[in-house]
Amino acid sequence: MAFNSIQFICFLPIVSIIYFLLPFRFRWLFLLLASCYFYMAFIPIYIFILFITILIDYTAAIMIEKANDQKARKFYLIGSIVSTCLVLFIFKYFNFFNWNLAHLAKFLSWNYPIKALNLILPIGLSFHTFQSLSYVIEVYYKRQKAERHFGVYALYVMFFPQLVAGPIERPQNLLPQLRKEHSFDYERVVRGLELILWGMFKKVFIADHLAIFVDQVYNGPTYHYNFDFLMATYFFSFQIYCDFSGYSDIAIGSAKILGIDLMQNFRQPYFSQSVIEFWQRWHISLSTWFKDYVYIPLGGNRVPRWRLYYNLFIVFTISGFWHGANWTYVVWGILNAFYLISNIILEITQKKFDPNLKFFYLPKIIKILLTFHLITFSWIFFRSSSITEAIYIIKHLLPPFMTAYSAQWYFLNYFDSVMGIAFLLVMDVLISRNKNNSLRDYLIHLPITVRWLAYMGLTLIIMNFGVAKEIPFIYFQF
Repeated sequence: MAFNSIQFICFLPIVSIIYFLLPFRFRWLFLLLASCYFYMAFIPIYIFILFITILIDYTAAIMIEKANDQKARKFYLIGSIVSTCLVLFIFKYFNFFNWNLAHLAKFLSWNYPIKALNLILPIGLSFHTFQSLSYVIEVYYKRQKAERHFGVYALYVMFFPQLVAGPIERPQNLLPQLRKEHSFDYERVVRGLELILWGMFKKVFIADHLAIFVDQVYNGPTYHYNFDFLMATYFFSFQIYCDFSGYSDIAIGSAKILGIDLMQNFRQPYFSQSVIEFWQRWHISLSTWFKDYVYIPLGGNRVPRWRLYYNLFIVFTISGFWHGANWTYVVWGILNAFYLISNIILEITQKKFDPNLKFFYLPKIIKILLTFHLITFSWIFFRSSSITEAIYIIKHLLPPFMTAYSAQWYFLNYFDSVMGIAFLLVMDVLISRNKNNSLRDYLIHLPITVRWLAYMGLTLIIMNFGVAKEIPFIYFQF
């Protein structure tokens, strides 16, 4: 069930009303059943795959906690990680490795009899796999007690607002909230609905409009011209931001209505002044997951300089591969690792030769624009279906010139998208002025009449000018 569907618009209020009417002791069961129904709206039989993962990690965590011997604890941890990742490998990565091995065998004139698997990737598999792994790892390091209530743990993995595309929660944050009784709170419901409305605006009005043009160009690059590639690349930067941050807003808002606070996933990333800062603001739940469970175990930044660069390279390569079984994602991850390493080297060089940063000083707006364009360039590999296609687009990216006619044509034909992006940037600037970077912190200072006019205006825009076709969220494929 997609957030931008009529089903969900009916599903959320019904679930919320019943949730608050039920006695507290039945609420976990109702939310679990509602989450199962939500997930089964995609491919019903895949619910069993999800429950296998849940059962493995639930059992492993208890065994880890019971074991007194460190070797036994590590055995159960490794068994849990391998078993859980094996499910992910079969559905997401088997065909990728099989295809590459088949091409290698063909090149070497070897016989390779293994055929590809005819499987559809379970929706959100990478997300709930990482959430499940974080729980087992936290239990292993004794930062979290093993959850003995199977239903509550299953709900931790399957909680419908963040089941499909995050945020990827830590057990210390989500599990206690699932056990706590939440009463109906009007102010909290309003805050949740504000986030849902803002998320819907970003997805249905901005991202989906941009997707129409981006898909036309990137799905058939040989049929388009230079300036099309440039505009499609810029548009995709805003499409993926509005699509994914819009999903996160709806997820966080939906959970907030039920009394549960999920972690913030985006903090106006395109206003970052460096690539390092960008990755502290973009997909925060995934970035912190890799930091806690990959980067720090590798030694983090308390290692020799060469090892620090190696750690960053490993983390971003894995991060790219996590996004999809395609070499384009791997190159995207490696490119971002190169950005970060270059960023660190530049900062060290600046401090060495100019401690006061006077000579190397750049205005804030220049740093923001430079970071934005570096990230936008990397999105070419993320969006392209192959390395060959990405290289073709890069070669034809910059036009020899831009006529006033072509600029006017794009502006007039994509006026709603351009205005949507402009409005988004203005709102992000206004929101970022608040200490907590919160939409609510900004809205609460407005007169109530202005707030309600804003609500009605966004609703009318979504209903009248939003894309009617239900376009899947980009991160559903991961």
